[in-house]
Amino acid sequence: MEDLTGFKPVGSDQEEKEEKSVVKKLPSKNLLTTILPVFLGVLIVLAGVGTGWFLSGGLSAKSELQLKTKAVGGADQELGITDEETFRDSAEGTLEAGGINGEGTHHLVREGGESQYVYLTSTVIDLESFVGKKVQVWGETIGAQKAGWLMDVGRIKVFD
Repeated sequence: MEDLTGFKPVGSDQEEKEEKSVVKKLPSKNLLTTILPVFLGVLIVLAGVGTGWFLSGGLSAKSELQLKTKAVGGADQELGITDEETFRDSAEGTLEAGGINGEGTHHLVREGGESQYVYLTSTVIDLESFVGKKVQVWGETIGAQKAGWLMDVGRIKVFD
């Protein structure tokens, strides 16, 4: 049933048969398309974690940065981090409390007077428990405004 212009009337049976459905049937899932993406995702995450662990030094980094305490010959005691690459500077003297103008929490009294003091701070060791003792310290020299020598202590050895 067509009109004179050649158009079919709306709702005709023939038009409905010619229209294609908008909703399409989903393909059936198989085991490979379900498990493979999950497996690849887990594999990528594990590879990233393993690479990060390897690049950070793995087990060697953990063993170097562990705190250690050892008694040697009675009075001698060593405490701190055994990482000699980071804490390569050392000094020896009697540990006293107090810094200079806000730099350092303690200082080492050495021969030669005040000009030879090493001012100390520590992010690893509680220096207060070693005040008044003759010690050797290892650490990282850091920039200072007032102190002649300012060190972040990572390891300490007590002599008496």
